[in-house]
Amino acid sequence: MGLFTKDIKTLDDLFDHGLRDIYYAENQILKALPKLIEAATNPQLKKGLKDHLKETEGHVSRLEQIFEMREEKPKGTKCPGINGLLTEGDELTGNIADKSVLDAAIVTSAQAVEHYEITRYGALIAWARELGRNDFADILEETLDEEKAADEKLNVIADGRVNARAGRKTAAGGTRRASARTTPTRRKRAGRKAA
Repeated sequence: MGLFTKDIKTLDDLFDHGLRDIYYAENQILKALPKLIEAATNPQLKKGLKDHLKETEGHVSRLEQIFEMREEKPKGTKCPGINGLLTEGDELTGNIADKSVLDAAIVTSAQAVEHYEITRYGALIAWARELGRNDFADILEETLDEEKAADEKLNVIADGRVNARAGRKTAAGGTRRASARTTPTRRKRAGRKAA
């Protein structure tokens, strides 16, 4: 069943597809996270990814609970969106030798996945409520809250040290230093103040 095929005729069909999509996605994320954990060098980032791996196991369990409530066997449907994000992240992180820059790439790759999940869970919750399945929506909201919290933790990690450390690297592999010289813009401002 493709997202834009004749197989999807009702909101219930769309919910079913979305549920299978995110189930597949969460299982792919479970496979991808250990590689990111191993590659990360920032202790906060490594811990955050390990914590999210445990949460992702819980996300899969919650989705399985919904399948059970629907009296269905848990089944995913191939999701080109998550496959693309994970492949892109893998290629990006596989091409960076500098560990501090690698950590920044890991953060952005992880956040791309988080944003995908946040979008999917938000839609599933809205559809479940529209279909009168508040029981499904409540379960999905637990996961959505965790996804949003994971994204915020990644922001804090990036802003706290990871991006600053990566930003000190130059194209030549050296360390960037703050320049003591006055830039043309600073000279203009300084000239205005003196006038």
